[in-house]
Amino acid sequence: MEVTGRKRMKDLKKFDRACLAAGLLTSASTLGLSGGAMAQEAAPQAAQPAGGLEEIVVTARKRTESLQDIPVAVTAYSPAQIARQDISNIERIAASTPNLTVGRATTGSGAQISLRGIGTPASALGIESSTAIIVDGIYYASGRILNEGFFDLARIEVLKGPQALFFGKNATAGVISITTADPGSSFEASTRVGYEIRAKRPYIEQMISTPITDTLGIRVALRGSKMFGGYTRNYATAQPFTVTDQVGGPVQNLVAAPGDRTGPKEGELVGRVTLKWEPTDNITNTFKVSANQSTTNDGAWNNIVFSCANGFSTLQPTVRCKRDWKYYHNEMPKEIAANFPFARDDGELYTKYRSFQATNNLEWKLGDVTLTSATNFQHQNNRWLTDSDYQQRATQIYVGSREKWTAFSEELRAQTNLDGPLNMMVGVLYQKTKLQSDQYVYSGNVRVSTQRPEWEYVAFGKDSYTKGETISPFAQVTWKVIPEIELGGGIRYTHETKDSFFVHPVNRPGQINRLNDPIYADQTFTNWSPELTASYKPVPNVNIYGGFKTGYKSGGFSNQSSYTQASAPGDLAFGPERAKGFEGGVKTTLLNNQLRFDVAIYSYKYTDLQVDFFEAQTFRYVTTNAGSARTKGIEVSTEFAPHSMPGLILRGAINYNKARYLEFTAPCVTGQTPAQGCNTTAASPYGGLFVQDLSGKPTANAPRWTGAVGASYEMDVSQGMSFALSADARYSGSYNASPFANPLATQPKYVNLDASLTLKSNAGWDLAVIGKNLTNQFVISGALDSPGTGRGTGTDGGVLGDQRGYANTPRTVQLQVTYHY
Repeated sequence: MEVTGRKRMKDLKKFDRACLAAGLLTSASTLGLSGGAMAQEAAPQAAQPAGGLEEIVVTARKRTESLQDIPVAVTAYSPAQIARQDISNIERIAASTPNLTVGRATTGSGAQISLRGIGTPASALGIESSTAIIVDGIYYASGRILNEGFFDLARIEVLKGPQALFFGKNATAGVISITTADPGSSFEASTRVGYEIRAKRPYIEQMISTPITDTLGIRVALRGSKMFGGYTRNYATAQPFTVTDQVGGPVQNLVAAPGDRTGPKEGELVGRVTLKWEPTDNITNTFKVSANQSTTNDGAWNNIVFSCANGFSTLQPTVRCKRDWKYYHNEMPKEIAANFPFARDDGELYTKYRSFQATNNLEWKLGDVTLTSATNFQHQNNRWLTDSDYQQRATQIYVGSREKWTAFSEELRAQTNLDGPLNMMVGVLYQKTKLQSDQYVYSGNVRVSTQRPEWEYVAFGKDSYTKGETISPFAQVTWKVIPEIELGGGIRYTHETKDSFFVHPVNRPGQINRLNDPIYADQTFTNWSPELTASYKPVPNVNIYGGFKTGYKSGGFSNQSSYTQASAPGDLAFGPERAKGFEGGVKTTLLNNQLRFDVAIYSYKYTDLQVDFFEAQTFRYVTTNAGSARTKGIEVSTEFAPHSMPGLILRGAINYNKARYLEFTAPCVTGQTPAQGCNTTAASPYGGLFVQDLSGKPTANAPRWTGAVGASYEMDVSQGMSFALSADARYSGSYNASPFANPLATQPKYVNLDASLTLKSNAGWDLAVIGKNLTNQFVISGALDSPGTGRGTGTDGGVLGDQRGYANTPRTVQLQVTYHY
């Protein structure tokens, strides 16, 4: 152990020296190149040549700034890039961003998001994502935001590393900030229709933006789509099984019909209305209201059993576990579905998601002070029924569930814009939330006919809620020491309470869960999150920056866990997650605005990383904290737009990231043997589960190397006609998709290719062909043990459980026509 520790310290020191050397070399070369830029600035200014880089504007520090001027590592997408790459949801943001993985899930929070190897398992409903999702300046805590369709956007920003000062709690890994488009000063409108071939999905978007008066404008955007096919295929067959009555009633011989042959057959309708009012030059009020509804024929359409110990499914011994978009799901028999909670009468599998949001942003400029108010109300309702074996067998498991999320928030800010060296910002955030979860499970092919009709087939049920309230003041001061040097310092205080309730209202005799034994949890969390930054601009086109940053995510309550006879009430609660560390880099714009070259180096320590463990044999979740972890690395990105070839843009990025647990005593995965690291003698904090030591092991979804390379070119082909081509390849090294280092949960390295071809006419129409994942790579972004698989945990004869994971979408090609008028 001592030798291993010394070797690890030597490796870390080598890595630190390599990062320092890379940073010094980059700084030296950058300053050398910038010397030419200074010489150019000394000469008389000539006419601006054609081509060159597009300026990217971001709001990473709660104010509008150039991407090159801020001391934050940001990947940003302009409206042109968003349209070119058809970035219409958060998963497609990840497909274009190295070091970011996103997976959508039916159960739990619904979102598996990892940035730089730090993320939150989707299986835990009570854990909020370590990567905060911000829409129009408002924080969305529910992972169901992945179900939202995003279109008609102004910009997308991916901020890397802790962002507590400006974005508050739950931004320990970073931020994905999405800004929707506002009304302009003149009339504009567009109609877009398209067809995605693989999923047989037609879609239509309509946007109209116009001034109503000299001071009031309106923008209306609508999107609708319907899949008549899908991305995955269901190979299940009709499954007969026998249900016995535990109190001696008649035996039932039932048949579970196969589910729909393709999934998800999603139907989507999204609408947004924006009113922008500018009664004076100093007041701007923007009000947005949006609604979303979507349905699928199987919420677990991307939950694929992709890896098994002997290559074949435990529950289907003749079926190979393959990395392919195939699954085996059966509908619930109508006899069971007739009264089963959250099931349809016909027993069909489904999800039904509804949401409503209203946001009002008021900005009032009072001389050198700007006052801002951001008010938001959000509501989400999600219902679903799944075949939760995720495989086919004679003893079925079905789960019906409903989750409701509501939140109200108000943020007030005051910010100065003085000509002097000192400026400051102060503000306070108030948020009130409620998460409610009701879930019912059928298993074991047993019923109790003397139960209430809706509980006759229920093995156990869970009712839970968490009410939260947050008050979070913050302040920042910036000081221009000299025109070339800016120092910034700030701090955020968070006070949060969470009041939770959990009970099993029904529990079939013989189940291990506690019946009508409620848990009440009153939790209070407080935290101070400071931040210090410094930036030096020796010339206008070079920004050398560094900073100390912290992040914080409060603890909480596991709303979809189980309270078993082996559990204690504290097993459903978990503690806060904290981050602190350093980040620095160089941002440059060179060669007369033709070349952008950026380098970022970082090292962050995470304490009590929040993770969720699924115990496949008893169908329960254990939400806990993972000791500590560290992520450190270097990121290099570049973009080249030569004046000699207007319309050509070349871009690339390469990232090295090392994310490792520093200290983590974790539950053994199902079927893990002593030879594989399962310790049967160590004390266990997990209700009797055996434990393993994951210290030094990688965190989940943490490839060492990621990168991207791309190009786009637009040229005139005739009078009134132009042609645009874009292609982007993304590389990821291999990684383990399980937070618990399951050896079966490895995602191999891959290269993903996206491309688009667009013909544009001055008459107002565009014709585009857009391809996504053209290399047809099967990618898993999160993994868990499959229910009812694996055996012998902690013994020499242990067999690992089958691995199921959240799969990406396969190759898609879509045709799209847009008319602007």
